[in-house]
This record gives sequence, C-alpha cells and structure tokens, in this order.
Amino acid sequence: MELKNIEDEVMHLPRTDRALLIRKLISSLDTPSMQELQDDWLAEAKHRAEDLDRGTVQSIPGEDVLNKARALVK
Repeated sequence: MELKNIEDEVMHLPRTDRALLIRKLISSLDTPSMQELQDDWLAEAKHRAEDLDRGTVQSIPGEDVLNKARALVK
C-alpha cells in the first residue's frame, strides 16, 4: 500500500482513532532498536568496569543490594 493511500484511509478514521495512531507512530520513532539497546548497555558496562578498575567507585555485594531492595518493598 502506498503512503498516499494510507493517508487517505487514516483521514477517514474517527478523531480518537487518529490520535491513538499518532501516539503509536511517535512511540515507534522514540523506541530504540534492539541493536541500539545492546550497544548502550555494552557502553555502560564498559564505563562501569573502567570506574571499578580506576577505583573511583566501589562495588556492593549483590546480596546487600537485594536485601536493601527487599526492605524497600516491605
């Protein structure tokens, strides 16, 4: 289906449906791809590892983090 045909169809939708479609389309533009997410997480992991290696941050044992998180939800 060509863009012009889609535009014509969309313009005949009720206002609320057009608004919903607009939100979905904008959301699809704002959502990063899986590759972008992976690249971002890899960069963050490298950054955190460098901070640990330099000693600018200290690690916290996982069990301590879990205990603190559990205490927050009680």
